[in-house]
Amino acid sequence: MTILIHFHQSNYRNFKAFYLEHVMTHLRNEFPGLVSYNRFVELIPSVIVPLTHYLRHACLGTCTGITFIDSTTLAVCKNPRIHCHKTFAGLARRGKTSTGWFYGFKLHLIVNDRGELIDFMLTPGNVKPVPRLARRLFGKLFGDKGYLSKALRDELWRMFKVQLITGIRANMKNTLLPLLDKLLLRRRVIVETIVDQLKNISQIEHSRHRSPVNFVVNVLCGLIAYCHRPRKPSLNLAALAG
Repeated sequence: MTILIHFHQSNYRNFKAFYLEHVMTHLRNEFPGLVSYNRFVELIPSVIVPLTHYLRHACLGTCTGITFIDSTTLAVCKNPRIHCHKTFAGLARRGKTSTGWFYGFKLHLIVNDRGELIDFMLTPGNVKPVPRLARRLFGKLFGDKGYLSKALRDELWRMFKVQLITGIRANMKNTLLPLLDKLLLRRRVIVETIVDQLKNISQIEHSRHRSPVNFVVNVLCGLIAYCHRPRKPSLNLAALAG
């Protein structure tokens, strides 16, 4: 588990190179029982449950009353290869975002104003599990226009007393919002910054997976690596309130 998480904290882009060049060379004292690379790859599926438990119970932050929601695509192959892709057959789905169609999964994230991960969910590319993610929340939840839905807003308020605040489309009437809510809605970029770090630093997305289990392990380790970052994107609420 430690080696897998450390890979997502390193500058390596390829796990085989990381294991052979860094772990086997520089970390033998820390891991005296190192096995061969092929044997290590065979052992990776055995840590999916411990990784999930560790992330859920030791890494997630707490709700502060101000949270942000967003989702990001995790494409498992290029669009021209969808029809011949077999690794995730029956699991991945086609989905659509503002940038176009993709084939794979969506990672849904909820973060607080301190940049801490509150909850997450991995779903096929055409699913939006917002109510299931809001069970641990209170206060206000800010999202982009993709979450604009009166039915969803009413459901979150009825079930959890969570106020969903989103932007509006150009053809809709403007709505009155408190100034602080407008400012916080503009700072929703915090969750987009976190997604960018997860993809470009923690490397949670690539198209070289050989099994669904290894795909999930890769995502879990990337999330854990982010949670252990000493500095996270955050909001200065005192300045906003002032």
